[in-house]
Amino acid sequence: MNYQRPWNSYRQISAHTASPGQLVLMLYDGAIRFLERSLSGFTMDDPIEFNQTINNNLLRAQDIISELSSTLDMTQGGELALTLRRLYDYMDDRLMESNLRKTPEGIDDTLRRLTILRDAWQEMLQRRTTESTHYPTEATTLCACG
Repeated sequence: MNYQRPWNSYRQISAHTASPGQLVLMLYDGAIRFLERSLSGFTMDDPIEFNQTINNNLLRAQDIISELSSTLDMTQGGELALTLRRLYDYMDDRLMESNLRKTPEGIDDTLRRLTILRDAWQEMLQRRTTESTHYPTEATTLCACG
């Protein structure tokens, strides 16, 4: 029996039914997960596994960071969207450097920064949900993913 199939179905349904804010949170979670997996490559003795684990997971994390950057609404997001775009570019550069040199420093730096952003985004979503139950107003989002 293939146990991956129900998990994949769940993830697909979650992605299709999530709000734009939840999708951003899912992207942060995915990038963090791939960065953590890439760090596990540094413990591998086999050079092929070492390189493939680091490379493949960093490329996936970079794809997610690129998606986060491309969904920023630069017209509505103002200075914050511009700052996030620069931060995503910085993280992408750090991951590229870590992948080329096979060093963990850029991965650790990016992981720390993404975790802070992810936690802040989750907090914002929770506050927005709480406020919308008390005050039915629409909050402005930074992403154009809706």
